[in-house]
Order: sequence, then C-alpha cells, then structure tokens
Amino acid sequence: MRVQVRFFAALRERAGTPALEVKVPAGATVAEVWSAATPEESFADNVLAAKNMQYVGFDSPVEEGDEIAFFPPVTGGAG
Repeated sequence: MRVQVRFFAALRERAGTPALEVKVPAGATVAEVWSAATPEESFADNVLAAKNMQYVGFDSPVEEGDEIAFFPPVTGGAG
C-alpha cells in the first residue's frame, strides 16, 4: 500500500525533500513508514509523528492513502 510522508523543520533538511510517497506492506506501522522513508537514518526515538493530522505513536497502524508527518521535538516557550 502507498502512504504520503511529510517531513518538517530539520527532518526536511536531512531527508532532502519536504514530502514523498512510500510503499509499505499491509498492516505496516508508523515506525515501518519511517524506515521506508528514511532508509539511511537510524530510528529516532525523539521524533514526533502524526497520522492524518493527529499525533500518534510509532506503533500506530497505517492504511492506504494515509498522510504520515514527522516532526523534530518541539521545545521552548515564554520565558
């Protein structure tokens, strides 16, 4: 099945593209999408993921046509 992948901030720079489409097997998880989209990158446990604009864990299953977005951790705030 095919899913859309989007990268944000520093992850976009590391991936060299803001978005791509990957093919993963049926029953794949967000972690497997990460591996398919970033074969050169090791798994980053501090990366945030969203499926169809809702934050999810890396063990969340994906379906055909889902949009998976990866974000670096967000820090900061009013000081």
